Amino acid sequence: MYRADDETLKEFLAASAQGDILQCPQWGELKARTGWEPLQFSIEVEGQIRAAALVLKRPIPRIGRCLFYCPRGPVVAPEHVDALDALVADIRQAARSQRAIALKIDPAITYADTVIVNRLRKLGFKPPSGSGHGFGGTQPRSVMKVDISGTEDDVQARFHAKWRYNIRLAAKKGCVVTIGDTAADMDAFYEVLQVTAQRDGFRVRNRTYFQHMRELIIEPGMGKLFLVKVGDTVVSGAIAFVLGDKCWYVYGASDNEHRNLMPNHLMQWEMMVWARAQGCTIYDMRGVSPEIDGEPTEPHIAGLNRFKKGFGADYIEYIGDWDLVFSPVLYAGFTKLLPLARKALAKQATQEAE
Repeated sequence: MYRADDETLKEFLAASAQGDILQCPQWGELKARTGWEPLQFSIEVEGQIRAAALVLKRPIPRIGRCLFYCPRGPVVAPEHVDALDALVADIRQAARSQRAIALKIDPAITYADTVIVNRLRKLGFKPPSGSGHGFGGTQPRSVMKVDISGTEDDVQARFHAKWRYNIRLAAKKGCVVTIGDTAADMDAFYEVLQVTAQRDGFRVRNRTYFQHMRELIIEPGMGKLFLVKVGDTVVSGAIAFVLGDKCWYVYGASDNEHRNLMPNHLMQWEMMVWARAQGCTIYDMRGVSPEIDGEPTEPHIAGLNRFKKGFGADYIEYIGDWDLVFSPVLYAGFTKLLPLARKALAKQATQEAE
């Protein structure tokens, strides 16, 4: 297993079209605080990294085995796809010594990336049995991305007229977007996030996780916390990650009050302005409902599609999660028990982060 230094890996990922902050060593450090063990792999040819994978190892309770998971990876350019063979060989060797039953990946590639997709198939990767086209197995399969290149006027010209109006309305009604620099700011964001989770019916990690994120991702300059205030009251907030020419909107929260002031429209715009100042041309709004012929197929999150599409976002569908199986018998049994296993792993992660 070859590991390049952290800065070299970061530069490789920043320059790659598939590069994602979830493949950075800093993300591995964050996940290490929630029960995962990060394993970093990279292949170098003539002094240049050609392929890389941050693999997270998670023990499976009671059986003495583990799972490997590579979030938004592996990363390899189509012109260097041969390096993928050596990368996977190294991961296979680690899987034997670590007693992993399977490796799950969900790279930021589409089926149009035929060179990489075909090589993954050749290496033994395939979608898990019963894998559908839902919101996502681990990372969202369906995302929306905004082109933020050109002038600010160029960017806003691609917005729906109603979205431009809502941005102006929020500012006129007293919404102010600020940068959250302190631990107290992250706590304020977390309070609003809990309100959002209760309203929309999803689970959030505990407060400690977000403070770790502030320490490991935001403070080193790979992210930013945004808060929207009306007077002294925080009414919405979001976290953005940045790497190379890409920015990701990863966590969003809004209070039950003041939603009529459209604070999130103004916040998204200010996040795009910030991303442009970092040199980004792509603003990734992440997960949405899968679409067929431009229509969302999951009604309970269809509002995400409408909101993000209003900013001129383009719908993109990745290949989803694929598995490389090392132990077919255990993998088959684990897959059947997957709903219970996910619940157990989630509970374990929450306990370890407290």
